[in-house]
Amino acid sequence: MPRFHPSHLLFSALLCITAPAATATAIEPALSAATPLVIGESFAIASAVLGETRHINVYTARAWDTPPDAPLPVLYMPDGGIAEDFLHIAGLLQVSVANGTMRPFRLVGIANTQRRRDLTGPTGDAKDRAIAPVVGGAAAYRSFIRDELMPQVRQRYRGTGETAIVGESLAGLFVVETLLLEPQLFDHYLAFDPSLWWNRGFLPSQAAGLLGRQGGSKRSLYIASSSEAGIASEVQRLATVLEQSAPKGLDWHVERMPQESHGTIYHPAALKAFRAVFAPKMDKL
Repeated sequence: MPRFHPSHLLFSALLCITAPAATATAIEPALSAATPLVIGESFAIASAVLGETRHINVYTARAWDTPPDAPLPVLYMPDGGIAEDFLHIAGLLQVSVANGTMRPFRLVGIANTQRRRDLTGPTGDAKDRAIAPVVGGAAAYRSFIRDELMPQVRQRYRGTGETAIVGESLAGLFVVETLLLEPQLFDHYLAFDPSLWWNRGFLPSQAAGLLGRQGGSKRSLYIASSSEAGIASEVQRLATVLEQSAPKGLDWHVERMPQESHGTIYHPAALKAFRAVFAPKMDKL
């Protein structure tokens, strides 16, 4: 009978260990090709008002029983680029509509080119003018929204005629300025930590007179402020004016959120605002 050397046993053991690994490598499947993840639509506008091309992102938040062709209200959003606030606000709309805490809406995000130019009004403060090569372009930006963007959105998508605008920081400043200077442009105004310190607090100081010129058309204003002292104090100054001078048709609310910072307020404030302002309409019995 042949004798087995211990080395034969070692060789057999190594075969048992290595052979399955070689087989697994041989049958490993090839990687599939990756494809883009699409959640909405984008289009461009060659703006004559601004003298540049502006990119627009659109997301539609429908409920499970919303017909695909149902007309929807529209929420406009500065800071609406993919690398800006578009994705997290689109996600908030999606989950809020899905869980029934707000009505279906269409989000229209405007990507920035020169943010500090577009979202600020004129200023006499040298420190304000130093934040960017060009500031004070809010009137032109508002004209772009009114005369170029909104007509295209109405042409491209079925709407109910109801419109809203949401913004934080300088975008919040633009939202408040638009309410005070051109209140008929939107039905709902949502401003989170608005930079009302701009131009030495011009808007809060002029708010009483500007509100006094407005009629009784129905609209809403929702403002939230964080622990940022320079902003919270100006929001409080505006709130005092609203308590005394808000026109009859303006449904307004100021939400103080001292637990949030300027950098964290947008998402939690938007959640509160969407539930309050865009709550589902109850059917009349």
